Amino acid sequence: MNVDVILKRFDTPDDVRTFEKGKFETVQLGGMTIGRATYQPGWKWSEHVGAATGAHSCQVEHVGMVVSGCATAAMDGGDVIEMHAGDVYYIPPGHDSWVVGDEPYVSLHFMGADRYAA
Repeated sequence: MNVDVILKRFDTPDDVRTFEKGKFETVQLGGMTIGRATYQPGWKWSEHVGAATGAHSCQVEHVGMVVSGCATAAMDGGDVIEMHAGDVYYIPPGHDSWVVGDEPYVSLHFMGADRYAA
């Protein structure tokens, strides 16, 4: 069996979803969608992504890793976590999120990227 090797970079993503203070880039590999989120200081999901759809919280399940910066995920049930560079995370549906501090936040998404901000 001969399988082709696929090599892609976020420098030339397959799709880019832009919104105020942020963007979400995706690449497709072997039936999988991987995303890179880049959010500027002051970005908040409920204001800059959810407001356009009328949703009060993100209903996408995320598995990912923080590359740089810091963000908070606040669950609809009240739990709040802070994510920092190097953290690998699972966030279930039903949350808001925002950038913490003055540094841009960048994370990779290995699950949920196909549906996020689409």
